[in-house]
Amino acid sequence: MASNDQKNRKWAVSDIPDQSGRTVVVTGANTGIGYHTAAELAFRGAHVVLAVRNLEKGNAALARIIAVKPDADITLQELDLGSLASIRRAAQALRASYPRIDLLINNAGVMWTPKQVTEDGFELQFGTNHLGHYALTGLLLDHLLPVRGSRVVTVSSLGHRMRAAIHFDDLHWEHGYSRVGAYGQSKLANLLFTYELQRRLADAAAPTVAVAAHPGGSNTELARNLPGIFQPIKAVLAPVLFQGPESGAWPTLRAATDPTVEGGQYYGPDGLGEQRGRPKLVQSSAQSHDAELQRRLWDVSEELTGVKFPV
Repeated sequence: MASNDQKNRKWAVSDIPDQSGRTVVVTGANTGIGYHTAAELAFRGAHVVLAVRNLEKGNAALARIIAVKPDADITLQELDLGSLASIRRAAQALRASYPRIDLLINNAGVMWTPKQVTEDGFELQFGTNHLGHYALTGLLLDHLLPVRGSRVVTVSSLGHRMRAAIHFDDLHWEHGYSRVGAYGQSKLANLLFTYELQRRLADAAAPTVAVAAHPGGSNTELARNLPGIFQPIKAVLAPVLFQGPESGAWPTLRAATDPTVEGGQYYGPDGLGEQRGRPKLVQSSAQSHDAELQRRLWDVSEELTGVKFPV
């Protein structure tokens, strides 16, 4: 039986178990939270695939990890989540190279972008943050399903509560556009996807689980699209309100590696407003737990991407 000290002790990176023998795919791993997530897993022995859009930046990230751990087992995979063709090419390459995948971390994302569309005509934030990861997960899932202890970890955000709704009548914001609203829709979609995937995995009695995490307020490149009027405020408040990307990666790392994690859980910082701190089990919005909304989004995602899951 665990002592009270053990029960009350806060999770730390040193709690990550040995990852030797595990194959891990991390999207958006060239910078920020994704980089630190990938690096920590590589430092602990995992074979880590940096799935990145920009191979030049990906090679720079790989070199940084190798500089710290020369024997790190790490490779690159080109992946543009804004292109279904790129996702299919990447999935085909990963499937050919890795018959066994232990961990898929859906980390990459864009935030508060000016109105843009993906190669396939999807609103950029919804297309990249949700539909891209939905498609990638569906195309790789049968290589996780046979692996006991395998996980799909999807990174959401506190933004899933900010002006967030799934606009089924205008998913791609063709009739007006809100940067914040579109981001909120995409991050809510990440959670709806996670919970519906977990339900399907549980119904299939699969050994794989789906888990979500959020980094709190993290001072990363993700905020580069913040409107110019707010940049001076960010410069003053960011060091006080936000934590760095290394700390921002902690909830993802706990969701990915803690042996006590269960499917359908959601991890975030333990500080005030979940802005910063050590990772703990947190609660997402009531809307994210709406089972009908989860199923409806799943059906639409399947239709838009053409990807059907093996569960």
